[in-house]
Amino acid sequence: MTRIKQRGAPLVQAALMGWSDGGGGYWPAAWMIFAPLCMLIFLAVCVGVLYFATRGHRGGRPLEILKERFARGEITQAEFEEQRRILLA
Repeated sequence: MTRIKQRGAPLVQAALMGWSDGGGGYWPAAWMIFAPLCMLIFLAVCVGVLYFATRGHRGGRPLEILKERFARGEITQAEFEEQRRILLA
């Protein structure tokens, strides 16, 4: 096994531990910018998916409430028909 010169040993150790690219540069600094950017993009996509997934269910809810009120006897059939006509217009 060859002996590593004392001067180059820290560079080799740093490269083996993933602290640098072996050329003396500090490549992990790019991840300090890139990783938070990726997290923000991921969160934006999640919020967008949740928004568009739940957006379509809001339109049918008032009619369901109206049907439930009619089934419980809170409103008459004439009131149900009139309010349903207004909702569907």
